[in-house]
Order: sequence, then C-alpha cells, then structure tokens
Amino acid sequence: MSNTLFLQACRREPVTRTPVWIMRQAGRFLPEYREVRSTVDFLTLCKTPELAAKVTLQPVDILGVDAAIIFSDILVIPEAMGMPLIIEEGKGGPQFPTPLRTEAAVEALAVPDPDDKLRYVMDALRLVRKELGGRVPLIGFSGAPWTLASYMVEGHGSRNFRYIKEMMYNNPKLTHTLLDKLTRAVTLYLKAQIEAGAQAVQIFDTWGGILTIDAFREFSLPYIERIVREIAPTKTPVIVFAKDCAHSLEAIAATGCSVVGLDWSIDIDDARARIGAKVALQGNLDPTILYASPETIRREVRSILKKFGRGPGHIFNLGHGILPDIPVDHVKAFIQAVREESTQYHSS
Repeated sequence: MSNTLFLQACRREPVTRTPVWIMRQAGRFLPEYREVRSTVDFLTLCKTPELAAKVTLQPVDILGVDAAIIFSDILVIPEAMGMPLIIEEGKGGPQFPTPLRTEAAVEALAVPDPDDKLRYVMDALRLVRKELGGRVPLIGFSGAPWTLASYMVEGHGSRNFRYIKEMMYNNPKLTHTLLDKLTRAVTLYLKAQIEAGAQAVQIFDTWGGILTIDAFREFSLPYIERIVREIAPTKTPVIVFAKDCAHSLEAIAATGCSVVGLDWSIDIDDARARIGAKVALQGNLDPTILYASPETIRREVRSILKKFGRGPGHIFNLGHGILPDIPVDHVKAFIQAVREESTQYHSS
C-alpha cells in the first residue's frame, strides 16, 4: 500500500492519506545506525553494499516511513571523477584536500562510468530493492551540479563560498565547463541508479540558495533541467529540491520534474497556489520542530496539512535533512501524526 501511496503522490493521483518519508539519510540519528557506523568509517560504509543496504532499510523497518532512500553521499561523484575525498564525521565535514582552482584541474576530471567507479551504489540499490519486496519504493539521489561544484572548488563547506563565486564571476566560461562535465556525470549516475532499481530519484541543490536569482538561473537551473530532460524517457519521477530558492519555484517546476521539494522558508499554501497544479509538492516541516513535544509536533503537522488543503500531490517531509540528535520517539510521533491527521483530513 505504501508503495502505491508514494508513487501516486508523485503523479498527483488521489490518495487515502499523505505519504511521509524523511529527507536525506533518515537512519543517521538511529542507535541502530550508530552501532553499524561504529565498526567502519563513513566512506567504507557507503562503499560496502551489504552495509549500505542494511542502514538504508533501518528507517523503513524501525520507523515505518513510506519510502527508502539509498544510503550514500552526494560527494561520491566528485571522488569518482578523480578528486580524493575525506569524510570524517564530527571533524569539519567532507573535504577535498586538493580543491579545483585551475582550468587544468577541471580538464583533468573524468566523466565516470557509474557501473564501474560507482558500482557499489548500484549493488546496494539492487540489494535494497530485493529486500524491500515492494513494501515501499526506493529512491536514489544525487547532488545538483552547482552544489557539487561548490564543494569541489571550495574544498569543503563554506560560509561565503569565496572561491566558487570568484570562479563564477571572473571565469564564467570555466565554471560552465565544470558544470557541463558534472551534468553529464550526474545524468549517467541517476540513469544507472534507475536501472539498478531506484523507482524515483531526487536532485539536491543544497547550495542553490547562495546564488542571486540571475545567477541561479544561469549556473544552476539549466543544468538541473538538462538532467531532468535526459531522465524523462525512463518515466521515473524526479524530485528537485533547491534549498532557499523560493524565488524560483515556477522555474523549478518548469524543468519537467514530477515533484518540487520545499524548505520551511515558504508556506506550502503559497507554493501550491504558484505551482501545485503542475507538480507534486514535498515538504516542509522545520526539522527543529522535532525537538519539541509530540503535541507540538502534531499541531505543526496539522497546520501544514491544513495549509496544503485537500487534494492529491503532497508528500509530507521535513524541510531539510533530519538532525542527528533528534529523539527517536519524536520522529515516530511525527510519522504517526502525519498518518492519523492526513487520513482524517482526506476522509472528512
């Protein structure tokens, strides 16, 4: 039933209740995940299909969410393109020791064969799809070209994104060369994920919101649109989430995606009025609300459902990734609230 609900929501078909899943590696806050993680480093976990499959399934088995998202990281693509990657959780986040700063470095990047350099992701997808047995759909994902480029040029996360913006403004031609290469890599990667069993894919543009509107529409959106267009023949739902980009909801919806993800900075009723007739909407509870009491969580869930209104095309989700120290009982209360309140709302 959950499988049908989620995919119906992607297609904006009638549902008996609103499906719910938790954006971005839902299992990382679970004690069961931390137990597995204590035995291996993060990248080894990503690159061991049996372990990646195990932690992918944990949120489904423990929390009962309506979809599974494959356990991986967006930065495996730059690594596969030839950039050494270091990820040490709790030590400043992911880092590229040799960031991209020159034309020669960009030219040296390879567009990898995902069935070779990223085969471990495909193997994990096949394992999870088999283990799920149709209980819920399986979602694949990638970072958007702009977000990947930002990490690659900065070398790590950043507050002001000095180096990628310096490249963008001083050498737009080189920036477009990098984004074009990343677009080809992401397209091949997501197509391979679909072939390996992903029933929907999500494109995360985490850093889209650091751009001006004009820059977003030059350096990010056209590349997302190219990816969506290339995936379209597979008829696989594509979810596009561009954080802090409410200024461009109509343009994001026009890429041809099936679902637009929303952060918590925009009311979902406003988003539905602007684009809800064209695409499904995913979102958009502020993740920090999950620190609050179950009663408060339920009230906020009810508020979002009321703002969306009746009708199809809503996938209830957080407005960004779940935080690592959220109490597990609060997440369960959130999921229960969505199920109970949405069932009542759709049937009344």
